[in-house]
Parts: sequence; C-alpha cells; structure tokens
Amino acid sequence: MATILLTCVALVAFAANSLLARAALADAAIDAASYTAVRMISGAAILVAVVFLRRREGAIRARPGSWISALAIFAYALAFSLAYLRLGAATGAVILFACVQGTMVLWGIARAERPHLYEIAGLAVAFAALLWLLLPRLDAPDPLGSALMALAGAAWGVYSVRGRGAGDPIDATAGNFVRAAILCLPLAAAPLFGGHASGPGLLLAVVSGAVTSGLGYVVWYRVLPHLTTTQAAAVQPAAPVIAAFGGVMLLGEPLTARLIIASAGILGGLALAALKPAARG
Repeated sequence: MATILLTCVALVAFAANSLLARAALADAAIDAASYTAVRMISGAAILVAVVFLRRREGAIRARPGSWISALAIFAYALAFSLAYLRLGAATGAVILFACVQGTMVLWGIARAERPHLYEIAGLAVAFAALLWLLLPRLDAPDPLGSALMALAGAAWGVYSVRGRGAGDPIDATAGNFVRAAILCLPLAAAPLFGGHASGPGLLLAVVSGAVTSGLGYVVWYRVLPHLTTTQAAAVQPAAPVIAAFGGVMLLGEPLTARLIIASAGILGGLALAALKPAARG
C-alpha cells in the first residue's frame, strides 16, 4: 500500500509539472531557458534544505548523486520546455510517454530483466488507451518539437532507471539537482539575450522546481526500487490522464466520455501490469 500511495503522489507531481509548464510557456509568461533554469535551481535549493534538516552524523555520502543522472534530468527539463513551445499538449504527451516507456522497457531487456506476460499486456492496454484518448488531437506535429520531446522522454527514462539503484533517494536527488542546477547556470542569462521572465512565470517555475520536481522526484526515487523496470514504465501513462483531469478542474476544460473511458482503460492496464505480479508473489 505504501508503494501504491507513493507512486500516486509521484504521478500527481509529474502531471502538475505539465500543467505548470503549459501555463507558463503557452501564455509566454517566461521563456523556455529561464523556466528551465529557475525550475532546476529552485529544486536544488529546496532539496539541499531538506538534506540539511535531516542530516545526521554519517547519514549522507560526501557527494551523493551522479553527473550522468544530472545530465539526464537537465536534458529532460530543457528539451521538455523547448518542445512545448512547438507542440500541443496532446501531441507532446504521446511522444514523451511513449519514449519514456520505450526507453525503460528496452533498458530492462538489455539488462536481461524479462517482463512477465501480465506486464507486457498491461503496458500495451494502457498505451493503447492513451493513444485512443489523444490521437484525434494529433495533427502533423512539428518535426523539431517532436525530436525535442522524444529526447526529453528518453532522458527521463534514463534518469528513472538509474534511480532504482541510487541509494538514499533524498540524498541522491539533491545531488543530482545540484549538479543539474550548475549545468543550468548559463541558461539563467537568457533574459540578457532576448529572453523574458515575468513575475507569474517565475512563480510557476519555482513551484515546479521546488515542489513538483524536487520533492516529487524524491518520492519517485523512493518508490523505484520496489517496482520492476516494466512496472515503472507502465504506471507513467497515468500522468497525462491526471493532467487532463487537472485541466478540467483548474482550467475549465470539458469532461468528455472519451476522457472517462480512456482513463478507465489506462488505469486498468496499469493494474494488470503492476498489481498482478505482486499478487502472484
């Protein structure tokens, strides 16, 4: 139950990141480079504060995290922001989560982790339902935007699979975000070169960085060791569904029968992939 609850919290955080980014970038409240920099730097700041609050003698490694994981999350965050300047939300969600899932499943297969039939079937059902929900809204996606979102998805997948063996999730996530914030420092100069950052845009970026990214990734890192690679890939289609319902509640978008039916299919597929193997064990 704890694993299920923490997984739900992480997915809500991922969905909130999409809503925050869409609100900030679609309305041109901030440029993509500044949004990425503020998001990563504020995430690093809150995580460093959390680490110091819980610090005990010998509880923290000298240099938690890794530059490879930091580069992965930096690539995800920047490509994600840039892609949403060119793609609609539905198109971007399909590309992002298809690449996340594909990367994680291929990683597991490459490491001789054989997915069970229930996991494969559940993943297929969930992804098919997600496509059925979003496909009617796809229309000739921008090639560059599509490539950027594919890069974001692949980077997120790499970051997720590396997180399964990262040790203490808070220390590891803090170390990764600090490194990613260092990589983002050149982006902070974007307003000097034609970029822009309004007060609302900065606020959205800070919330995304400190709450739904920094603390959200701590939760995700904590739950990953309890999931197989395929299960971790399978649960992620729930994030765009949560984002869609968030749009209904927060942005006044209509609640359609298609959304309800597709959501039931996605969540049913997730249950098949994630819960059935646990029941057998």
